Amino acid sequence: MAKGSRSQIKRERNAQKDTRPSAKLSYAHVSVQKACFVLDAIRGKDVETALGIVAYNPRYASTLIEKLLKSAIANAENNNGMHAENLYVAACYADKGPTMKRIRPRAQGRAYRIEKRMSHITIVLDEKK
Repeated sequence: MAKGSRSQIKRERNAQKDTRPSAKLSYAHVSVQKACFVLDAIRGKDVETALGIVAYNPRYASTLIEKLLKSAIANAENNNGMHAENLYVAACYADKGPTMKRIRPRAQGRAYRIEKRMSHITIVLDEKK
């Protein structure tokens, strides 16, 4: 059961909130598997190295992740007062989003289903100690 007033409950919940800078891209038109290939390459790296990796990665997801990484760096500098040279990719993951279902006509009146998958990509940065 809830204890205290609504403002007290919100204050307690916000005290437990993660204060690390992050950026999230919702409904990205790329599957989770394809996004994870790029995310696995940058996890744990400092931001300069991570930007270099995604800039020269030929995958389509790397263009989305590069933009998202730059957004997370800007959030860290503007909202948290951190310096870009001290940042590294603490966590990055892709969650499953909704799937658009389409129909492909096939021979003899059949129809095959095409699934256009989406994902929610999140990048969390942190400062080196």
